[in-house]
Amino acid sequence: MRVVIIYGQSHKGSTYHIAHELASKLNAETTEFFLPRDFGEFCVGCNTCFSKSEKNCPHYGKLAPITQAMDAADVIILASPVYVYHASGPMKAFLDHYGYRWMVHSPEGSMFKKQAVCVCTAAGAGLRSTLKDMADSMFFWGAARVYKCGIAVAAVDWQGVSDKKKADIDKKTSALAARIVRNNGKVRPGIKTRAVFFAMHLAQRRGFNPRDVEHWKRHGWTENVRPWR
Repeated sequence: MRVVIIYGQSHKGSTYHIAHELASKLNAETTEFFLPRDFGEFCVGCNTCFSKSEKNCPHYGKLAPITQAMDAADVIILASPVYVYHASGPMKAFLDHYGYRWMVHSPEGSMFKKQAVCVCTAAGAGLRSTLKDMADSMFFWGAARVYKCGIAVAAVDWQGVSDKKKADIDKKTSALAARIVRNNGKVRPGIKTRAVFFAMHLAQRRGFNPRDVEHWKRHGWTENVRPWR
């Protein structure tokens, strides 16, 4: 099993420790990226990823190592602390660069066989909206299974998290790791993902963006081929 973790912060606080703890329990080959250290560019809205190719993005080269790691992984973990009720700026900027991979455009076929985890921590509130920021992209990328792990740590750093809370985190990450290992290589998209894919299948048969239409036709998705088979 291969795992890639993308952290929405460059420091190693509560979010880092929980995501790292989860990955360690998967006994997998793990690759980690820290934002904005490993990628900190903002999308400039040039639309070339939609109209031409993602390779025309001015940040394509900088983003390529993370893209390649995600495509090679069986499990993708996105981890961000709550920043004013949402994912961190670096995480949002990172996800903005993959709009072209949403099902409405040119999804990556391997995503439909992957598991994904969204990890989030907060001293108090904001977990739900922050998890949604990350889970929305994972869903529309086509990830077969998306888990959410949001924990209110009641502390501003890992050292301040109580032993009782850490014990609870250990139980939660162990249970989640067991599910991921059990499902490795067996996951298929749920009915909601398939329904969205089918709607996009019909839209791409009619066509409105030449680049997207060509992408769908090349994979056979406008006919009877499905990426999860």
